[in-house]
Amino acid sequence: MADAPAMERYTAPPEAVRRRGGNGQATLADCLREFLRQPSPPYLLGAVAIALALRLAQGDWSWRDAVVAVGLVAATPFVEWMIHVYLLHAGPINFRGREVEMLTAREHRAHHEAPGVLNGVLLPVYGVVIFLAMIAVVNWLLAFGIELVLGGPRLAYATTGVLVSFAILAAYEWTHFLIHAPYKPRGRYFKAIWRNHRLHHFKNERYWFGVTSTIGDRVIGTLPDQRSVPRSATARSLHG
Repeated sequence: MADAPAMERYTAPPEAVRRRGGNGQATLADCLREFLRQPSPPYLLGAVAIALALRLAQGDWSWRDAVVAVGLVAATPFVEWMIHVYLLHAGPINFRGREVEMLTAREHRAHHEAPGVLNGVLLPVYGVVIFLAMIAVVNWLLAFGIELVLGGPRLAYATTGVLVSFAILAAYEWTHFLIHAPYKPRGRYFKAIWRNHRLHHFKNERYWFGVTSTIGDRVIGTLPDQRSVPRSATARSLHG
């Protein structure tokens, strides 16, 4: 890809990750340790642990839990796409003669302006808390419909949904962090999402919205051949 050297600028500098192996390239373990040093991951992983403990205490495991988990995982690429498009890339609105920008959009714009800054990649602590609360409420509401269709214990469905959703959010945060970390992709899957996310930042912010997967972009039609897409003047500023 002709733009590959320029796209490297969207990676954090090597010194952003403390390495145990001297001055060599950052390893996956180095990046994981740096990820865990950030403010929000302990809250997120703590929430996953609490949800898992609660679900284990409830018991009543059945095939229905697998259905809930598979359904959430299957929906994730499209939920991720919609959040990225309609929440993170939302433009300012005019309110009583003033332009007002959602906090999520403002912070995501700051990430586009400085994509190589690792402490701007992850959700802030208050954002994690808000997302965790929203996830819990949504899964509790979904549990009523699941009970009608599958029968069984509604509270267990809600907890299973919360556990899986918290784990999905943790996986998203780790993946996004690793994409911007000074870590070279090796596997075919990670290379694909690594490349697409850099195209989103570098080439055109109107495409390549998936972070953990390319499925949403493939189905919705935002995964074009990058050679057919013009370079956007607002890839860094988002709204000009």
